[in-house]
Amino acid sequence: MPATVVVGTQWGDEGKGKFTDLVAKEMELVVRYQGGHNAGHTIVVDGESFALQLVPSGILYDHITPVIGNGVVVDPVVLLAEIDMLEGQGVDCSRLKVSGNAHLILPYHQEIDAITERHLGKNKLGTTKRGIGPAYADKATRVGIRVQDLLDPKIFRAKLDLVLKEKAPLLAKVYNRLPPDPDEIAARYLDECLPRLEPYIADTVTLVHDALDAGRHVLLEGAQATFLDLDHGTYPFVTSSNPVAGGACTGAGVGPLYIDRVIGIAKAYITRVGAGPFVTELHDDVGDLLVDRGHEYGTNTGRRRRPGWFDAVMARQAVRLNSLSEVALTKLDVLDTLDTLKVCVAYEADGERYEHLPYHQSTLHDCTPVYEELPGWQTDLSGITERHELPAAARDYVAFLEAQIGVPISLVGVGPGRDQFLHFAA
Repeated sequence: MPATVVVGTQWGDEGKGKFTDLVAKEMELVVRYQGGHNAGHTIVVDGESFALQLVPSGILYDHITPVIGNGVVVDPVVLLAEIDMLEGQGVDCSRLKVSGNAHLILPYHQEIDAITERHLGKNKLGTTKRGIGPAYADKATRVGIRVQDLLDPKIFRAKLDLVLKEKAPLLAKVYNRLPPDPDEIAARYLDECLPRLEPYIADTVTLVHDALDAGRHVLLEGAQATFLDLDHGTYPFVTSSNPVAGGACTGAGVGPLYIDRVIGIAKAYITRVGAGPFVTELHDDVGDLLVDRGHEYGTNTGRRRRPGWFDAVMARQAVRLNSLSEVALTKLDVLDTLDTLKVCVAYEADGERYEHLPYHQSTLHDCTPVYEELPGWQTDLSGITERHELPAAARDYVAFLEAQIGVPISLVGVGPGRDQFLHFAA
């Protein structure tokens, strides 16, 4: 049975959690394939919010096996706290599986992340300082420690001692920080975390392939989004992994022939967190309204997101990069009170018009948006469940976006609740 990928098409915070949860009810496995606890999903069920960082969205369905794939970096302390939080809200987490090949985030990763960001000063990247980047860096330089290493304390300690020969002098002599205590780290991870974590550790590649071979539906879930991708995003203001659909293959251990549906999640406007270029950014009352009505503050960090009008140039690039088969549009209701809407259909820089993202970062930083204006609908959409119930202006807005990006918009979100959506495709 072919697999489905869900991927963000902007800079994250598009509402992937809600729509992953919606699609997941048709699935039997939901696999998170990259990122760490720097990305949060919020799902609202019967008025109760579930804020997820590492646990895949499918955890809320009893029939689903949620899987944290090999491409994820895992902080066991955070994961166990999230499990405790979910179980405290009545969610059974016993089905959760964690890849033995996933890499661990360790205390020195968090320390390095925080101090290097601080030392960048005005050139800081806007990292969440949770150790994600340094953990992926260790993975790339082949000194990372994996989840499976916890199962062999001798191996874990040997690898820890080896990596600390490099990290301790760096922290002590360059950043004037106390070197990490290997005994303290080993005690915390082996004595405290391992007994609770061990039941979840599994060979997830075999688990996923067994499901696919048996004809079971598998959903591959990305964190962050297309333009935070390490290779294709607005570098260097990006994450340290590959959220694009291609990253699902490496991060979950499946080949591309298994994937036949790629759902892109896009917000009806756009936001980003942290530094980096943002062509349609708003610094006015409309921007403040989008933040207030859309509750645009980070799930994990609480940081205010930077708001802007929908950017069809970025969306077209996301279609290309991910081979999107369809788009789910979120937060259309946030625009309810506006009398005029704008959509960026192209960029201009140095007298040249760009309808696809310019490849050179200097050009991108100099771009100004070319807008098309559309009328607003000034109607509350939150209770609408059918396409024909939408005001004409709302239907026209979604149809305009659909024509601009070149793939069908299949679903439209009109509120935070699990059931606040409608099917838009004809």
